[in-house]
Order: sequence, then structure tokens, then C-alpha cells
Amino acid sequence: MKIFKDSKVKNQVVKPILTIGTFDGIHIGHQEILRRLIQEAKEKKGESVLFTFEPHPREVIFPDTHGLKMISNLEEKMETLNELGIDHLILFPFTKGFSELTAEEFVKTILVDDIGIEKVVIGYDHHFGKNREGNIEVLRKFGKEYGFEVEEIPAQDIDDINVSSTKIRKALEKGDMNTVTQYLGRPFEINGIVVEGNKLGRTMGYPTANIDIQDSKKILPGCGAYVVQIGLHGQVYRGMMNIGFNPTHNLQENESVEVHILDFNDTLYGEKLKIEVLAKIREEKKFNSPEELKAQLKRDEAFSLSYTS
Repeated sequence: MKIFKDSKVKNQVVKPILTIGTFDGIHIGHQEILRRLIQEAKEKKGESVLFTFEPHPREVIFPDTHGLKMISNLEEKMETLNELGIDHLILFPFTKGFSELTAEEFVKTILVDDIGIEKVVIGYDHHFGKNREGNIEVLRKFGKEYGFEVEEIPAQDIDDINVSSTKIRKALEKGDMNTVTQYLGRPFEINGIVVEGNKLGRTMGYPTANIDIQDSKKILPGCGAYVVQIGLHGQVYRGMMNIGFNPTHNLQENESVEVHILDFNDTLYGEKLKIEVLAKIREEKKFNSPEELKAQLKRDEAFSLSYTS
């Protein structure tokens, strides 16, 4: 997949077949649109293009109140798009000035002049341009005027899948990872760097890797203990993850993410881990003693080792 940081790609992409959107999480509804996009590009002997924005439009339009929490960060999104087989990704720089473009200015300047689109494939109820004035009827009108095709994915094709980014976020808050996995078509992913923690886990025989997520906009599952798979150096390990505030030892004010990798003893400081969250084991709770916590960790370990999706 080739990545562009602006829209001036004309003559660099063969017969661009394009879709537009933020595609947060790239859930199975998004995947339906992208499959149609890729299929259409193949049939027309063209190349598939996803036009998306960086940063997210809400960060620019509502800088103080956007409250964004993203299901996928940019790196995770690009990895998934590449696996799906998208040919080109345009990461268009969203600015206040760009948000003022009318629907026709966007179509004429960006889609036609800069990209040279052959066809646009979009999900139903898509809006674009200043004040979201552009819709499917407007796009079809411009298509006739400027010489490109427009295909709308019917509402039923998406509604039958019955999934949305909002539903995924609500499931994550509850730690309902079965629903999250079903809606994403894959396990929810967390990426981060191992940093030094309080080292309390090793005193109970469960050393943990403290994970720096590095992206404040990345949404996390609700507090609790989870079964996870950890990718490291091309290997996959089973593990346990805790998200929360470590109430038993009462040593932290901020939420942390800690992972214990089963049957693994090497030092991990500075390593990047890919964590796939498989299932919630239990809620986070305050234990009466370290011994009580250790006994619970043994039960968590047994559950994690025996868990099958």
C-alpha cells in the first residue's frame, strides 16, 4: 500500500476508484465498503484509494471539546488497510481552511483536479463539504458534470451487518470483548512500549510489563483483568493484562496497563508489544492482602491458559 500525505496524486494512481471517510476501527461494516471498492478497482483495471484525514476533523473543528477516543490509532489502521489489500491511502491534512470548502469545491479541486477519480464508492448517508451540504444526490450530480461514476453501498447491505463504531466503544467500556471481536472481525489491538513500573508483580511471582500506550486518544477496554495474546519478535505468547489503578497497593492515581506474559522471563524494557485482547476475566477489585491477590492471580492464570476463543 502506497501512502500519500496530500491529494496531488493524479497520474500516480491508475484509474483511481476512491472511497472517503475516517474508518475508525475498520469494523466489518467498513470492510464491506472496502471489499466493494477493491472489487470495483479490479473490474475496471484501476487502483483502490482510501481518502481519509489526519488529524481527525473533530480535533480541528472542536479543538477544546472533541473528546476523541479512537478504536484504532493511525499505525493500526494502516496495518489493517494493508492486510485488506487497499492500493493507496491518502492521509489528507485536515485544516480549518479545508473545512470551509463547499461540496463542489471539494469535488472539483480535490477529487477531480488533484486525484483524477474514475469512480467514488461510498456508504449510504455519507455527507461532505462545508456544513455537510454534500450528499449522494449532490455527488451524482457532480459525477455527471465532471465525468466520474458514483456507487452508493445500499443501506441494507450495511444495516444487515448491524455494527457501528459507537457500538464497539460501548462494548469496550463494558469489557465485552466477544462483541468487540465480532464487530471488528479480529481481536481489539493495543500497541505500546514497555517502561519501568512499580515492580510489585515480581514480588508475587507475576512480573508485569508496564505499557506506555503513547497515544492519549486511543480508547482502552474498561478496568479489569483480561486474557491477551502478545506479539513480540515474530512470536505470539499468551498472557494476562490488567487495566486499572492497582487498588490493593493504592500506589497510583492514573490508570495503567500492565501485562504478564506466561512462560516468559526475558527483560522487556523498551520493547514494543502488540497486545490482542481476547476476553475479560474479571473486574478490578481491592484485595485484603497480597496473599489474597496472589491467589486470585493463580486463578486468572489458569483461566488464561485454558481460554479458547
